[in-house]
Amino acid sequence: MDVTEVDCTTPNAARIYDYDLGGEHNFAADRAASEEIQRTVAPTGPFIARANRAFLQRAVRFCLDQGIDQFLDLGSGIPTVGNVHEIAQDRQPGARVLYVDVEPVAVATTRHLLEGNDHAGVVHADVRDPDAVLDSPEAASLLDFSRPVALLTVAVLHYITPQEQTRMHRYREVLAPGSAVVISTLTADERAEEAERVERFFAENADTQVTFRTRDEVLALFDGTELVSPGVVWTPQWRPDPADPAGWEPHRAGCWAGVGLVREP
Repeated sequence: MDVTEVDCTTPNAARIYDYDLGGEHNFAADRAASEEIQRTVAPTGPFIARANRAFLQRAVRFCLDQGIDQFLDLGSGIPTVGNVHEIAQDRQPGARVLYVDVEPVAVATTRHLLEGNDHAGVVHADVRDPDAVLDSPEAASLLDFSRPVALLTVAVLHYITPQEQTRMHRYREVLAPGSAVVISTLTADERAEEAERVERFFAENADTQVTFRTRDEVLALFDGTELVSPGVVWTPQWRPDPADPAGWEPHRAGCWAGVGLVREP
């Protein structure tokens, strides 16, 4: 799909997220949806987005500290300020980043922003089709799966149902020892009523449905990896930094998060 064919009248999760992060790549329908969510559904919406982005940045730096210099970012969305390639390449200019998204505006914007960056690229594909991602020319040119790769699934798994989740195992199969699995995803734990309103809002108004996972379900996603300290916690609690967003109790960030390392079988 060409970006000119995008339906700009229906709110889209990636563009709502971009608006919540202070980005500029969204439409009036997305901005209205975000503000409606804040008024009547989940007043912490922007805090959830910013806490996720701060977690992503900390996780990328952690991976670099482990010697990982390749990143596969699934459901990357629109690359607003402080995205993976900026964080990674600021510390290590040769770090390689492959973004993956199905949303045309996100992909077109990413391609534009990455012009001239030989170590970063984007695949226009559905993350639920691992073969399309892993067999893409971009993956072949950017990522060497014989070496460690950080698999980033930050703020994306809540758009993937448990039935669809089984398809995602393919990504784990190609990860070399020393790789990292980075996850954050929405939960209804400690916020059941708000989560119910969010689920209903997306079902009635957006082009994406939402699945909430319990902490135990998120823990299970790390099976086969060595879960690093502090384990699965609220996004603001994962190795916090003084510069992170503040002003809300950690559980109001609404997402469980963690990082697991792939060891030798």
